[in-house]
Amino acid sequence: METLMVDSVQNSLRLFMHRNAIFFCERLCAEFPTELNLQLLATCYLQNGKAYCAYQILKGTSMPHSRYLFAMSCFQMNLLQEAEATLCPANEPNAEVPDGAAGHYLLGLIYRYIGRRGVAIEHLMQALAIDPLLWAAYDELCVLGAVEDANEYFSDMAAQHIQKQYLSESNSLNSSNGSEFNNGSSNMSVTFVDSIPRQSKQLLANNAREISSIPPSSAIAKVPASNSGTSNFSQFITPPAATQLSGVAPPPLCRNVHVSFNVANNDIATKSNNIAVQTPRRKLLDEGKLRKVSGRLFSDSVPRRSTRLSAEAIAVASSNATQITSNGNSHTSAKFLGGFSSSSSSSSKVNAASSRSLTFKKGHSWISESFDEGRRSEDFDDSRMENMATTSSYTSMSGDVRYLEQGKTIGDLAQDSRLISGAQELLCLLRTLGEGYWLSCSYRCQEALEVYLKLSEKQFNTGWVLSQVGRLHFELVDYYEADHFFSLARRVSPFILEGMDMYSTALYHMKEEMKLSYLAQELISVDRLSPQAWCALGNCYSMQKDYETALKIFQRAVQLDSRFVYAHTLCGHEYIALEDFENGIKCYQSALQIDQRHYNSWYGLGVVYLRQEKFEFAEHHLRKAYNINPQSSVLMCYLGMAQHALQRNEDALEMLERAIAADKQNPLPVYQKANILSLDRFDEALNVLEQLKESAPHESCVYALMGKIYKRLEVHEKAMFYFGLALDLKPPAADVATIKAAMEKLYLPDEMDDIL
Repeated sequence: METLMVDSVQNSLRLFMHRNAIFFCERLCAEFPTELNLQLLATCYLQNGKAYCAYQILKGTSMPHSRYLFAMSCFQMNLLQEAEATLCPANEPNAEVPDGAAGHYLLGLIYRYIGRRGVAIEHLMQALAIDPLLWAAYDELCVLGAVEDANEYFSDMAAQHIQKQYLSESNSLNSSNGSEFNNGSSNMSVTFVDSIPRQSKQLLANNAREISSIPPSSAIAKVPASNSGTSNFSQFITPPAATQLSGVAPPPLCRNVHVSFNVANNDIATKSNNIAVQTPRRKLLDEGKLRKVSGRLFSDSVPRRSTRLSAEAIAVASSNATQITSNGNSHTSAKFLGGFSSSSSSSSKVNAASSRSLTFKKGHSWISESFDEGRRSEDFDDSRMENMATTSSYTSMSGDVRYLEQGKTIGDLAQDSRLISGAQELLCLLRTLGEGYWLSCSYRCQEALEVYLKLSEKQFNTGWVLSQVGRLHFELVDYYEADHFFSLARRVSPFILEGMDMYSTALYHMKEEMKLSYLAQELISVDRLSPQAWCALGNCYSMQKDYETALKIFQRAVQLDSRFVYAHTLCGHEYIALEDFENGIKCYQSALQIDQRHYNSWYGLGVVYLRQEKFEFAEHHLRKAYNINPQSSVLMCYLGMAQHALQRNEDALEMLERAIAADKQNPLPVYQKANILSLDRFDEALNVLEQLKESAPHESCVYALMGKIYKRLEVHEKAMFYFGLALDLKPPAADVATIKAAMEKLYLPDEMDDIL
């Protein structure tokens, strides 16, 4: 009953029928309240998204897998301290982390979100060392900035580790399959107990304890066929855990057969107290003499064969048996059993002699069994003929053993070669993907793009890779290319969600209102409970300057997934747009608690402090963002602005030059460079602004700054001209007031220092 219920639960889980699985698992735990069954019930609830149920079920359990499931429940419920205490008990500092690589990975996530970055990296590296194919652990290491070289994690040593791990699991699986087959044979024998005569039952019961102590290769049960007819066919069932005869698996079992046991203890001559199970006597008439038919068994010195070779040997054995039985009466091949006499009156002495004795070899002890047949005069001839038959049988067996050993060696070498070749190919693919992802997380975007282009066409045209390429173009502020690759990713995988938050931000910067609205609707239809969908929807309202509605939508994204860091950052941006700096700072800090390398939040804090004229704080936070992403032209520009506000103009000019070199299409660092040069290097500033006019002809601030410089040069006509151009471009209201004030005070040099 328990087995049936467990199978029903596992099948329901496999088919995602969670309600049925939970129903049967509750019945199972009520009937058989073991901790293993509680683990299964907790698994049902976890897969159904009910971590709180699994938490209550597993509270107080002690088995390793129970601790892992309980810690997973705590992690999903954001009970990080309790999850850590479950995996690493305080009273057992040297306790092993349950479930190997998965346990270390979960512990690494827990420490990451607690804020213990160093310990998190240690456990994630340990998880990757145990299982080199645990990509999720490598992903987290890249996010934490702990990877220095992707080749270190997907090297040839990792391939050897995979091979050893695979072979170990394969051997354990074969061992468990053998034990299950052995148990099945035992159960079959027990099932047939009712067909055993009463005397045999009693004798079997008396000797059960002794028989259980015999090695598997010594315990042989004879299964004769039905007694009807003239042929007497017999088979021997040998437990699969024992060494098979000649390295060959036993012949197939016959159905609907009668099983009889006859254990005779008083007819056995032994040197070392070993016990042999005799086959029952059978009476055959041969010229008025009593004959015995028995099988010849070879010694168990042949090494055990693998499951694959056994299957091949069964086919060979079947063909041999077919050839033998086609010669006349039923016989069993000498490879498996000794030949036996049929009901024919002209049986040869070889068959009679070869079936006369049963010999076992176990270590150095021999067990011989003799039967008095009433023909003492034939002992010499029979023994000589038996030796000849035995020699012939051993010669045939040795040839087969050599053939099978050679086949095993070649087969195992071929299998090992295929395994190591497959592991190397897989690790080569992971090495390329890992290098690209590591460079991407390090914001070395151009190098990452070159690595991803090395992938095959099949791998490159997948949703994950295309999304990563789109993200790289987004970081390079190449929004049109980002739009292209994100669109390709959605075309290949219409259900993809990863990276769609950045895609919506790229469309926001491109002012593609229609595309952004369509994207938000599509993502909501794919998964209305995903934070990416709500981030895209929030960007739609933010583009329309409806900051309050956008803020509510971003808060909904945070509610759906409190660990989705970009949603916290977008909330901060909306608070800043609403001039609510205090709550904006809180949102940025919440994002940094989740991911300390999320440079967008450091940048947001720097901008807030810059607007509050807290220039030292601004320079500190912008420097943090720049150290994480040293390739961003925007971060360099704002860092230069903070340094300029701190009167460190030379450092500011150097940083702005880097920003211009990083992105020549970005006009902001060029303008800020001209702004610094306008203090005392007027000609250089005007040259920079003349070049900027060509790339940004509709920026009113450029013409306003040129008017300011001409005023200081006392070229009033040109100053008035450029101030007028700035007003014609409809600048923001605050800038309009500043420009008009400068025009009114155009002939007052002492007042101009306060303008712009």
